[in-house]
Amino acid sequence: MKNLLLGAVLAALVGAAVIQAAPKPAPADKSLKIFLSPASNVPKADVMKNLSDKCPNVTITLEPKKSDYMVEARWVPYGRYSFTVFKHGGDAVYGTQTTLLHNAVKDVCHYMNTHQP
Repeated sequence: MKNLLLGAVLAALVGAAVIQAAPKPAPADKSLKIFLSPASNVPKADVMKNLSDKCPNVTITLEPKKSDYMVEARWVPYGRYSFTVFKHGGDAVYGTQTTLLHNAVKDVCHYMNTHQP
């Protein structure tokens, strides 16, 4: 009986620790703004088209100080898209490489909507 009670208490403590360690998702109604890095070579219009399809709460701004994230969107040789997400202060926090632009945008959207800026 004591072993069963001890096991239940340990399971509850481990569960609480896992919940606290999980990233806090951004509120679903929160509008996010990204600034495309000057080093990006993917046209803003292409990124915006995919953003509106995959992530309607994210928009592109021309004002870096008003953005939640900066995104470097690059097409690299051999047909790959490489996206890197930076938080304020310049720290890279997420990166993805895919063969299709809409998959790169989908990955970045998922990151931004599951992590608070």
